[in-house]
Amino acid sequence: MFSNLSEKLNNAFKKFKSKGKLTEADVKEGMREVKLALLEADVNFKVVRDFVKTVTERAVGSEVLESLLPAQQIIKIVHEELVNLMGETNTKLQISSRPPTIIMMVGLQGSGKTTHSAKLAGMYKKQGKRPLLVACDVYRPAAIDQLKVVGSQIDVPVFDMGLGNPVEIAKAGVQHALRHGHDMVFIDTAGRLHVDEVLMNELSSIKEEVGPTEIILVVDAMTGQDAVNVASSFNEKLDITGVLLSKLDGDTRGGAALSVRHVTGKPIKFIGTGEKLDAIEPFYPDRMASRILGMGDVLTLIEKAQQNFDDQKAAELEKKLRENTFTLNDYLEQFRQVKGMGSLDEIVGMIPGIKPGALKDAKIDDKVMAHTEAIILSMTMEEREHPNLINGSRRRRIALGSGTTVEEVNRLLRQYDQMSKMIKQLSGQMTGKRGKKKMKLPLSFG
Repeated sequence: MFSNLSEKLNNAFKKFKSKGKLTEADVKEGMREVKLALLEADVNFKVVRDFVKTVTERAVGSEVLESLLPAQQIIKIVHEELVNLMGETNTKLQISSRPPTIIMMVGLQGSGKTTHSAKLAGMYKKQGKRPLLVACDVYRPAAIDQLKVVGSQIDVPVFDMGLGNPVEIAKAGVQHALRHGHDMVFIDTAGRLHVDEVLMNELSSIKEEVGPTEIILVVDAMTGQDAVNVASSFNEKLDITGVLLSKLDGDTRGGAALSVRHVTGKPIKFIGTGEKLDAIEPFYPDRMASRILGMGDVLTLIEKAQQNFDDQKAAELEKKLRENTFTLNDYLEQFRQVKGMGSLDEIVGMIPGIKPGALKDAKIDDKVMAHTEAIILSMTMEEREHPNLINGSRRRRIALGSGTTVEEVNRLLRQYDQMSKMIKQLSGQMTGKRGKKKMKLPLSFG
């Protein structure tokens, strides 16, 4: 996500950094590079024109040109204007004072509407809500079955009436929610391959009948410039309340994220970051701007860690580290918790100082985690607790059982051995000669 845009923007900034003092001509030359970078990222040309004009006007002021570090001032201005462009602050989903809160999910076919209806329902279920999914897509083959499948995966019930009238189904679904105590209703509506009058009339009828609290448009970020046109059409017909950008983990140029809010005036509320049903995040313009400019996203990284690292398990692990009883089972548990935070590429991209795409030639392979898990699961419980028992024949059996090689098994055991030695040194530092604790171990060993 945004790797090409980030690379090109940072190349433009290098021209500023190479000069101690900037002239107005230097700024305009550098902003031409910024303009090209944004256009290549499929940002709407009107948005690019307004953005470049605003940044240039601010950048040629005396505050920048007479500054000791003008390049940093320009980067600061670009960051601020990117934030302004995408909406300044996170806009939360509005919760109705009189349940249920009704969320009408709309969008073109293939945008990920059904999956993201379930993702949102799962997100709010974790927050203590009692969501209900309502199947109103009666045209796409297997759409109702798909919603039932994803609903069962997050343990959220699905209301359907088969291939009936979508307006009546939506109305009945809300009544069902009222009777059964559901405080949130997510209505998965039908989509088309393009915007047409029949689709819009149906969606307008559903809106009029159920009076949704929110109308969320799901937009496929990979459609680039087309995403802006789609958003404009839906907003004109339905007066949407917010946008969910899907597929931001794909090979997208990111232009939709920088254009949709500016063109429609409606906030981006959520982003889909992967195929898994928990791969969804609230959209924070300031954090996204930081990611684009290679400043990292520490807050999102911390939030992901908090969601995936169990406090009780962390305390148990700390005790094991103190007592130097860290086993391969504990090693596996740590891998699983890190794995739950998302792909390594995504995690690395949130670390300040590492620009998106900067490690594209490095071998950050998520398969390594899968192989590690398979190797440990192919061991007996005794072998996991006492790795010194693993001789040559056992290594061959483990490699065969995990679909890996003896070399990979040996590599894992070496890594575990190195970690064990490091832990032994740490535990020695944490206790004095009389066994008194000298220092506290910080947090979980991640």
